[in-house]
Amino acid sequence: MYTPKYFEVQDSELILEFIKNYSFGTLLSSTKDFPIATHLPLDVYNKQGHTYLSGHFAYANPHWKLLKENPQVLVTFLGPHAYVSSSWYAQENVPTWNYVSVHVYGTAQLVEGEELELMLAKVLKKYEQGRDNGVLWDTLDPTFLKQEMKGIVGFKIKVEKVEASFKLSQNRNNDDYKSITNNLKNENDVSAIEVANWMEKMRPINEN
Repeated sequence: MYTPKYFEVQDSELILEFIKNYSFGTLLSSTKDFPIATHLPLDVYNKQGHTYLSGHFAYANPHWKLLKENPQVLVTFLGPHAYVSSSWYAQENVPTWNYVSVHVYGTAQLVEGEELELMLAKVLKKYEQGRDNGVLWDTLDPTFLKQEMKGIVGFKIKVEKVEASFKLSQNRNNDDYKSITNNLKNENDVSAIEVANWMEKMRPINEN
């Protein structure tokens, strides 16, 4: 991923936080003819000193079969993004686009049996816990679960390389940075406001 030094992030904890918060990723593989991509929710975790992503395909999705032939994959995560108007700078300039993204490269393998069940139970706990009448793994009928699991294929990816591009106007002076942040907050757009929040997280606007 092309990333100018201004926008490159190597803070592993910050990147992990980002992936957890924007966990709906795009899994890309290569075939001899063309690339193939699947959009799906992913979990990130550490085990025995290694970082992994995990998820599952619908059985009818042929992408999982490709992982057996070519396990090398790229997963992209895109966070908030927003247009930055050139009118927000003190000096004449051109508009741009701010965004937060992470690319993860690794080796995939299929998962089944108890390991897959534990993965699915963890996902349900993450998204259902705390909800009224939350549906957790242990509350579902075992016969129903056994039948439904025939319709999916689980996988995990051992992470080998991570690239993070947080393009948040770090190359601008403090006055412009503050102007961009404030104007994004005033946009009638949730993503723009999230970008402003990330800008304040990366560089507080009261910084001298």
